[in-house]
Order: sequence, then C-alpha cells, then structure tokens
Amino acid sequence: MQTTFTEKQMADPAIKRSNEILRSCVHCGFCTATCPTYQVLGDELDSPRGRIYLIKDMLENERVPDEKTVKHIDRCLSCLACMTTCPSGVHYMHLVDHAREYIDQKYKRPVTDRLLRWILARILPYPMRFRVALLGAKIGRPFARLMPDARLRAMLEMAPKAIPPVSRNDDPQSFAPEGPRRKRVALMTGCAQKALNTDINDATIRLLRRMGCEVVVAEGAGCCGALTHHMGKTSESHATAAKNIRAWCDEMDGDGLDAIVINTSGCGTTVKDYGHMFRNDPLAEDAARVSAIAKDVSEVLIELGNDTPDEEAARPAKDKIAGIDQHQPRDTLPEGMVVAYHAACSLQHGQQIKTYPKDLLKKAGFTVVEPADPHLCCGSAGTYNLMQPEISGQLKERKVRTLMAKNPDVIAAGNIGCMMQIGSAATVPIVHTVELLDWASGGPKPPALSGGSAPLDQIPRLR
Repeated sequence: MQTTFTEKQMADPAIKRSNEILRSCVHCGFCTATCPTYQVLGDELDSPRGRIYLIKDMLENERVPDEKTVKHIDRCLSCLACMTTCPSGVHYMHLVDHAREYIDQKYKRPVTDRLLRWILARILPYPMRFRVALLGAKIGRPFARLMPDARLRAMLEMAPKAIPPVSRNDDPQSFAPEGPRRKRVALMTGCAQKALNTDINDATIRLLRRMGCEVVVAEGAGCCGALTHHMGKTSESHATAAKNIRAWCDEMDGDGLDAIVINTSGCGTTVKDYGHMFRNDPLAEDAARVSAIAKDVSEVLIELGNDTPDEEAARPAKDKIAGIDQHQPRDTLPEGMVVAYHAACSLQHGQQIKTYPKDLLKKAGFTVVEPADPHLCCGSAGTYNLMQPEISGQLKERKVRTLMAKNPDVIAAGNIGCMMQIGSAATVPIVHTVELLDWASGGPKPPALSGGSAPLDQIPRLR
C-alpha cells in the first residue's frame, strides 16, 4: 500500500510504525475470509482491509475522526485472526491500537459512550471494585430487561450467579515446589479473573508446584493493562503495565525468574507486547526483559514435560501427563471424558499457540474435540461483549452452537473472558484447561463440574 506521510509526521514513532504496517498490506483481501465481524455484517468497512483504508486516511490526513470511522474501528474485536491469515505479515494489532489511541485523543464521543468507558476503566482492572460492581449487578439482574440501553443490559446480565470468595493465594507470596525445584516462576494473577473465578489461579499454583516449580506472586503486580490499552487510553494502560514491569524485574534481579506464567491468554498477548509498547520509554530495556520470559501456562507445562529428569522419564508413559506425576488417586476422573476445546483468539492468533493445550489434555486422558470454525471469535474480546452486545451476541450464539454440536461433557478454554461468554449460554460446564490438568494429576475436581466451590488448599509458603 502506498503512503504519503510527511517527514514531520514520520518523526512520530507511532506514525512511523503505522507507516511500516500500512506499506506491508497488498490489498489481497484474504483477511476478510476469517474476520468475524465481516462474516456477521458483510460490510467491507467491517473487515481488516476496510479498516486499514479508514485508518490510513485518518492518520495520513491528520483528520479528526468522524462517526463512521469510529463506528467501524469500534466494531473490531482485535481477535487478530487477520494476522494469522495474512500472507504479507501485516501487523494489524499495532495499527488498530494506534488508531484507537488517536481516536481517544481526537474524537469526542457521546456522553453515554464516555460514561460507559469511564466506568469500565475504573472498575474492571480493580478486583475489589469489580466485586462490588458484580454484587450490584447481581441485585439488578432481574430488572435487566427494563434497561433502555443494550449495553447496560449486557453489564447486568454478565454478573455470575455466584461470586467466589476472595482467594488468599492471590496475595504477594511464594509457594514452595513439591520436591526438588526445577523452575522459579512468577504467576500473573490478573484482575477480572480474581473477581470472577478464583479456582483458575488456585489450580495453576497446585499444578506448577506438583511439577517442581516455586511459584511467586510478585508484590506490586496486577492488571496487565489490556482493558484500557484496547480502549485507546494509553497513559492509563502504560501506568498499569509499568507496575508489572517493575514488580517482575525486582524478582528477576532478586532470586531470579525462569518464566512469567500467564493463565489468561488476553493478558498474555499484551504482556508479550510490552517490549513494543515501551520501546520509546525509559523502561524499554526492562519491558523487553519481561516480554522475553512471559509465557502462557500451556507453554510452561509443555517445557516442563519435555524437560523431565532422567529418573522420571524411566517411568511408564501412562503414569505421567507430559511430565506431571499421577501417583495420586484418579478414580474420580471419568475415562474418555469428552472435552470440547475452545481456542481463545488471544492464544491462537495473538500468541500463535495452537496445539499445546490440546496436546496436554490428550496426554491427560481426555478425549478432545474441536468445534467447526475454531478460528472464529466467541465475541467476548475483553470489553467487546459489553460495548458491542448485538454483534457479540451473534458470535456467541454461533460459537456455542458449534461447541454443543460435538456433544461434550465439558468445555475447556484458556481465557476467563471466553469462559464467561460461552458459559452464559452453554448447557455443559466450562472450565479452564489448567483445572482439568490439575484434576487429572491429583488435584480436586473442578468446582464447576461439581456445582460448587472447592475449599482452598493449605499451600506451604516461603514468605
């Protein structure tokens, strides 16, 4: 694609990067075939190619964004399926992030839009605030149909039936490994996940300890910044991300870290991009260090399985799950349990991790099936299901229909947003992949499969 940015414009690092991305686009249109919003709406401007044209015109002409441009960019899920499909390597994620920042700075949204975005930015990244909001939404849920705005209805309807108790495992501390230490890792406990589902972090800690990891919850680490980053609120997202960078670098410079483990794939995509986000910041070097060791939990589990000590490797394969010792009783795990695996967009497209979760589940003894069109988004996409409820609802209905067509006993996913979205309509339980792996290797049965919350384990702490 030909661009005509001036020398003055190119002095802006953000424009320079967007220019590189725009010039790599060859207008082929392959991205339209895998874009969920184009599939639903059928409008070229609701495809990556169409949005690229809009962004180019807006940035090149330094134009104040108009309602049409904002509407079509707002409709983008940032599922990044286009990046998987693109034969030219167009880095659409960085381009649309720049466009959103530009819109946030230049465009005055209607009052209701500004209020909604302000509320989401002030609540979702803060677990205790989010819990209070969920309690309020739970009370107001019976009156959701009376709300005049579909987005307000969506906010009320997203409230879970039960709000889990606060997990003490999310507090800054270290958890001792079982047996000799093989790795020292920091677990990112997240923000919304700490309010919506505390079982995921608990299961992750148990599983990593069982595989010989010392697990650290770093002092000062919290929200990854993705929620505000994708709203274009760069200063807010960078302030949040900077706290994580400093917290994890303190651990890296102290007793050291082999990995930063992330069990919410949306957060993982953002943390792995810290190096780019802070490339022109004094924290650039530290941000790059953090991004270099940030890993999805499935990556770490695969590494641990492949790095099994010789004496462990001599054990029969049936006694191990990719290196996870299965010496504890498993008589509560049904043989051949059918797991429908939902591939979160941020994992399969954002991080290009496609097979690890399925491989781990299969090695654990589960029968793994996938829905039709597994590359398409479920419609959650961070806050998308709250800000674009109509489109999100159509994508959810299609995703749930294709998952249920496989007649699964349970659905597994690696992202809390997807779990909440699909779980609101599916007729079988949905759990995180690590919960099933924890269960298969001696941990408790996932509470979602038994209809309640399991008591928190007494886990030895180092500090």
